[in-house]
Amino acid sequence: MGFLESLATSRGLTSSAAALLACASLLWGCEDGGQQKAELAAPADQAKNSQAKGDEAKAGQGKAEQIKIGVIATLSGPLTSLGEEGIRGVDLAVDEFGGVVAGKKIVLVKESSDATPNVARDAARKLLEQEKVDFIVGPLSGDEGLAIRDLAKSHPERVFINGSAAAQDITLRDQAPNFYRFSPDGAQWMTGVGSYAFKEKGYKRVATLAEDYSYPYTLVGGFMAEFCSVGGRVPKKLWVPLGTKDYSSVISSIPADVDAIYVALGGADALNFLKQYKQFGGKAPLIGGSSTVDQMVLDSKGVIAEHLVGTVSGVPIADDNPSETWQAFVKAYRAKFPEGYKFPSGTLYAYYTNMKAALLALKQVNGDLSDNQAKLKDALAKLEFESPNGKVKLDKNRNAISDSYLTVVEKKEDGTLYKRLLRVIPEVNQTMKLPEDEFLKLGSFNRDNPSCP
Repeated sequence: MGFLESLATSRGLTSSAAALLACASLLWGCEDGGQQKAELAAPADQAKNSQAKGDEAKAGQGKAEQIKIGVIATLSGPLTSLGEEGIRGVDLAVDEFGGVVAGKKIVLVKESSDATPNVARDAARKLLEQEKVDFIVGPLSGDEGLAIRDLAKSHPERVFINGSAAAQDITLRDQAPNFYRFSPDGAQWMTGVGSYAFKEKGYKRVATLAEDYSYPYTLVGGFMAEFCSVGGRVPKKLWVPLGTKDYSSVISSIPADVDAIYVALGGADALNFLKQYKQFGGKAPLIGGSSTVDQMVLDSKGVIAEHLVGTVSGVPIADDNPSETWQAFVKAYRAKFPEGYKFPSGTLYAYYTNMKAALLALKQVNGDLSDNQAKLKDALAKLEFESPNGKVKLDKNRNAISDSYLTVVEKKEDGTLYKRLLRVIPEVNQTMKLPEDEFLKLGSFNRDNPSCP
């Protein structure tokens, strides 16, 4: 039996049909009954084609019954604990929808990064090219966010939604039209902090200490833009690499005549500094960048974090916010993650908010991702919803406008450190409530800008 006859037989054709296929391969037809044999073969071919189309339909239907969302979080390196909280935030949001939107199962494909742009970019490419996800939520850190924004430009057919990356220029300058951020940038959180430190706390001269990359530039820049405008001075700015362990030389470089130190360190970096600052006998009060007063730091064992008591900061969430929606959110977090922190972290909240936005928009468009996700993109750009800390909507650059919270770290009777609400700053936009042209004149925040020595 020849190859084509064997192939035909293996596909369930009759022996006469197999012979016909063999002869057709030689002469595109056969004498003496070729027409009759062709007629015999036709039903089998039709059945075969019908089966193939049925298999394709089933495959397409299976894909249509689920939506694959890629998630990028830092699950290695000095910000690992924050990445774990980011994943918890994603899971909380998906749970609210029962894991299903518009009748389609939500499938999460999670990839780790390490807070560096190259690793985050590689993770995103793997999700897009190998895992074939429909769109991506993430990443966590500022430089990662800039890298993913740039990658989004080369994939205009896909939606990219932020995780918790809060570097300002991800959306303020050189935007990607398919990148959406439903969590504010770091400068937005600092709205009100500079003037409060100067006018209410009496801090006239402040040194700053922060990690040397885009997100802390945004935090420091947001603080200084306001602090300097009301008369404050920053005689010394200190920058350290992400993952710094020895702060001895940094601490010795802090001027003795400053009224306070503005600290924008996150995760293990914050804990290392606080421990060593205490060991060196540091006495200056602190002003907190949002990451420095994050719950991961406040929940640390021992007395390391207690130097933060009395620290004023600007944050996306206040632990004792009395609103019913916030209290219900805290309750849901503790129920699902009993091993978690005393209160949800800012990172968790950002990932939760961004994932919830994705699911709400998917629901609005009934899961329709056709035409390069055009309906989803439009729904995301126009989306407004109530989050546990208030209303969230996007500006023209697809960046969040939402409430910010001025807080102070205090200690409960049981020893729990928490962020007590001092003041709500409603509907803060990306220009910190300044006119856009005036704010843009300040320039991009970096190591050297702003400056008011």
